[in-house]
Amino acid sequence: MKTTSLLLLFFITSIGFSQNNHIVKIDDGRRILLKADYTWEYIDLEKPVPDKKCNVALDFTEPVLDNNIQTQLKKGRATISHIKQKVAKDYQCELEDVLLLSASEDKDRGSYDFCANGTKVTYKRNGFTIIKSRKLF
Repeated sequence: MKTTSLLLLFFITSIGFSQNNHIVKIDDGRRILLKADYTWEYIDLEKPVPDKKCNVALDFTEPVLDNNIQTQLKKGRATISHIKQKVAKDYQCELEDVLLLSASEDKDRGSYDFCANGTKVTYKRNGFTIIKSRKLF
């Protein structure tokens, strides 16, 4: 009985590894299906168009942050100007193209929403460490 159940388990798991087709995403964002017979085909025929909208009003002004907190963050190079420089570098745009949409911060941590080159992004600060916020699902 153990032998047959072990063989059955082996064959069931080998079915998952016998699939030879792979989906690969190329540099321009399109997906390609690589087949087992060494051929390929595009899954996405059109290049994806990036969403260049932040839906910001024309008279929008950036929120003003607390000067006391910004002064404390200056020695660790974690002020809003340093965060904007990091966002501009990550999104390969000019510093003027980065717009602070909203922010919530205290001395230990902060969360910042930016419009960088037409893309909404969120960065988090924990102490003096600045990272891009990731979505899990």
